Amino acid sequence: MSSFSELGSTSTSWPGDSPAWRALLALAVVFVLLATSGWTAIRNHHPSPGPREAAVAAWNKARINGRALPDAEARPAELARFFRSLTPADSDRLTERFPLVVGNLAGAPVELRYRANHLAIDDARRVAEKRMKDRKLTAVGRQEAGRLMHRFESLLTKGRQILSFDPTGPGRAAEVFGDLRKAREISVVVPGVDTNLVNFERTDRPYTAPVGMARSLYEAERAQRPGARTAVVAWADYTSPAGLGMDAATGRLAENGAVRLDSFVDTLPDTSRVSLFCHSYGSVVCGVAARSLPPKVTDIAVAGSPGMRAESAVGLGTRARVWATRDADDWIQDVPYMEIGELGHGADPVSEGFGARVLSADGAIGHAGYFEPGTKSLENFAEIGVGALRSVECAPTRTSDCRAGIPGSVEV
Repeated sequence: MSSFSELGSTSTSWPGDSPAWRALLALAVVFVLLATSGWTAIRNHHPSPGPREAAVAAWNKARINGRALPDAEARPAELARFFRSLTPADSDRLTERFPLVVGNLAGAPVELRYRANHLAIDDARRVAEKRMKDRKLTAVGRQEAGRLMHRFESLLTKGRQILSFDPTGPGRAAEVFGDLRKAREISVVVPGVDTNLVNFERTDRPYTAPVGMARSLYEAERAQRPGARTAVVAWADYTSPAGLGMDAATGRLAENGAVRLDSFVDTLPDTSRVSLFCHSYGSVVCGVAARSLPPKVTDIAVAGSPGMRAESAVGLGTRARVWATRDADDWIQDVPYMEIGELGHGADPVSEGFGARVLSADGAIGHAGYFEPGTKSLENFAEIGVGALRSVECAPTRTSDCRAGIPGSVEV
């Protein structure tokens, strides 16, 4: 089944835009989704145990210097205190023994997590390399193993800062651009459907994948304010929908992702100003997470959004500024912006009634072109990321000023 990023950018012209037409269209979508995917996609999804789950089980039974290790799901502050109590040698021992655990612990020092994930990725690379030669697998299975191995080899490139890594199922990961410890301006890119380890980055059309999006935004922010202490995170550390099935039409995975996003943001320095840049289904995740986000999150910007599980920006329950953008030929504009039971994600964030600050996306093409260098959408994102809020360009079709109420740029 095609994914959001794979579908063409040609906009469909509908015969009407009345509430009745939208309701009929929504019901048609419901029928198709039920026929092709069934309710089991959202009712009976039980992921099988993976290598990280096994590593966590071993961690929970282990001790160091006679001390029990903290729960891997403990609050970041508790985990941070634990690691501060360790000697460097003890931290190294835990990292080498439990790389899949340490690399994903919210309170562990970031440099330790980078090192742990390097070890975990190298282990995963060896497993994938063996699977490439396993004749018990089909040719397609061996090919998929090869794609994974090459992805892992890329992630192991010197200098890459992998903040989280889990090879379970389709896999999850997050990568940092810049110095996360010293950054005062932190941008988090939250991607949409079909985000997995294979598609974490792409050689072809790189700016449609999380790594390319984040790298592009980081470079644009550096160009915008060369002296700013910025960092950008490609945060693909949640299980996203695979294609346009039932999972993409409901908020179940978004709810799980929102818990993980809230937890991640909690680990970021309280002295930093955090901006979220949420693409496609990622905007559903950000919408669900919005109410629980801490004050350090000052801005939430969505692009190509199918909805944020809310009827208005006020309904998100956040004090952060809410920005939205969509280019004229993004097919997402033709989805039914409503909720019927568990299906649908609510109002259109770029609609007049939603109340978001609507940005220009001039130069962006299609559903996945918002982070392409040279686009107005990327330039606007970079200005938001570094706090140059008075410099953003509003959507030209709007009579309201998206910069209204902003007294000036944030000092950095």
